Amino acid sequence: EKLVLRLNTGSQMHLEDQIGYEYKALKLLEHSGRTPVPICVDGSRQQLPWGILVMKFLEGRALDYRRDLHLAAEALADIHSVSVPEDTHLLSPGNPLKAILEECEEMVQTYYRSSLGEVAVKRQIEQLLQAGWAYLHRGGSENTYQCCINTELNSGNFLIHPEGKIPAYVIDWEKPLYGDIAQDLGHFLAPTTTFWKTDVILEKEEEEQFLNRYLQAADGRFDTSCLREKLDLYIPITCLRGVTWCAMAWVEYQNPDRPIRNRDTYQKISSYLTEEFLTKIRQRIGASN
Repeated sequence: EKLVLRLNTGSQMHLEDQIGYEYKALKLLEHSGRTPVPICVDGSRQQLPWGILVMKFLEGRALDYRRDLHLAAEALADIHSVSVPEDTHLLSPGNPLKAILEECEEMVQTYYRSSLGEVAVKRQIEQLLQAGWAYLHRGGSENTYQCCINTELNSGNFLIHPEGKIPAYVIDWEKPLYGDIAQDLGHFLAPTTTFWKTDVILEKEEEEQFLNRYLQAADGRFDTSCLREKLDLYIPITCLRGVTWCAMAWVEYQNPDRPIRNRDTYQKISSYLTEEFLTKIRQRIGASN
């Protein structure tokens, strides 16, 4: 039997037992049929200096935004339908939009403090963040449906298996939260996400097609009444998260001792910090010059 061995080298969530957190999330979602099946976990770091997770291997290829949006919608609807117990281990930010913006501010400090960062880029990111905080005040206070969300839904975190009984899976559950479905879908649709592993930025019509299929697949299993309104907030703020993460990662890639290096990833990170791309994001967010 083919298995996957996942080695955890750190925690973006600042958790002591990062790998155990991931394992519990996968156990919670196991019955959705849309996620890797976890077999065992060891977060002790006694045998190896990393947390260890063993999962069943899943066949498939990365998601193609032009062909597979309906498959992604169906997979996410099944995952989001899984009920979460009251005593869940999942973290749940009290104000998720504010939490994302605070994370952005924290990540971008690495770029701000670096002498390698370009002054013009720093200024553009600062303007984007100002616009993001303005969006926060539009947030509203509706109690919306919450569940286990992935928070990092790029095309590489989907496996598409056209010949399988289950045609789409969602993998890589490093940062799951107990949160609003709009946060997950906002990340999936944001141009900073779709552009990450591809060169695709979805048109409004494509976004609408995806949402219609998601609502159809949800089939009344959970409340989606405020989804479109919340997406108008989550998509712009998610764009900020993508840009500020890239700014932080760009500086980290200048360190020759970085444990994991990928040339394609570095080139993509750099493209997010160009004037052309930042201008596109500024137009989407509505930030002033």
